[in-house]
Amino acid sequence: MAEKKYHVYGIGAALVDTEIEVEDHELIGFGIEKGLMTLVDEERQQTLIEHLEDHLTVARRTSGGSAANSIIALSCFGGKSYYSCKVADDENGRFYLADLAAAGVDHPDGNNLPTGTTGKCLVLITPDAERTMNTYLGISETLGLANLDLSAVTASEFLYLEGYLVTSPTGRTAAIKAREHAEQNGTRTALSLSDPGMVAHFREGLDDMIGEGVDLLFCNREEAMAWTGQSDMVGVIEAMKSTAATFAITLGSEGALIYDGKSIHEIASTPVTAVDTNGAGDMFAGAFLYGITQGFDYAKAGRLASIAAATVVTQFGPRLHIDQHKGILESLQN
Repeated sequence: MAEKKYHVYGIGAALVDTEIEVEDHELIGFGIEKGLMTLVDEERQQTLIEHLEDHLTVARRTSGGSAANSIIALSCFGGKSYYSCKVADDENGRFYLADLAAAGVDHPDGNNLPTGTTGKCLVLITPDAERTMNTYLGISETLGLANLDLSAVTASEFLYLEGYLVTSPTGRTAAIKAREHAEQNGTRTALSLSDPGMVAHFREGLDDMIGEGVDLLFCNREEAMAWTGQSDMVGVIEAMKSTAATFAITLGSEGALIYDGKSIHEIASTPVTAVDTNGAGDMFAGAFLYGITQGFDYAKAGRLASIAAATVVTQFGPRLHIDQHKGILESLQN
């Protein structure tokens, strides 16, 4: 089989992230459910920003969105990637595309961008390092079939879908079309469940996105238990095999469980002091996808992903500096 141009093609929301430190009582006061992603309108998001204008903004503005974070991580490790998203003809939209380009991610050109508002995510970080997201999707809510590049899907080893796409009817349709096209053209499929709220409230839509099953599924323990309806990991693992040929279940400070289609691999955690868990799961997925598309076995890819995720939680923001990726690869070899 001919070598493919891209290691991974991703599709997901385009969100410009702002991170702010808050206290737990402030989340309660705002009526925000801790640790989850909540969709809000622009007015609600702006109200929160105004209330928090005296707080410390702890991370520089970045191009975000779950799948984008993963694709950028893969690219920074040295992988070849393409990302489909939808931004508006505004300052944030142009910033977003420039940030993707700076990270080495191919994407649709920025000509003839539509009018509207590029999506924004307000990430609230509590002292225990937990991240709580309030997201205004903006024009990302209308991401659809027209934003797909099916030739790039064909030219990729993997298609990667973020579960958050399920909240948008057009985004969900695009995800299903991309998966079907991948299945028909020798591109393996990967999906992240993204958030416990997606599993709780959008189960039927996620079933449609997954179809008969994906080649690789990413989730955390809470999402895995909710998805399978099992209360222990033995039951979760067995039930998950009907959804995905292989999968990775992250366990926070306890590491991860990786199923390679034959065996379960227990991946040890990397002890660190976390200050911000935003992007940890995204980094895990991006590093893991990089590993398996470079010929790593699933256990080695899991170790790489665990180290990368542990590194990103020691600093604010969902991204690592480009030099840190090289250091992580070197530490894995050692």
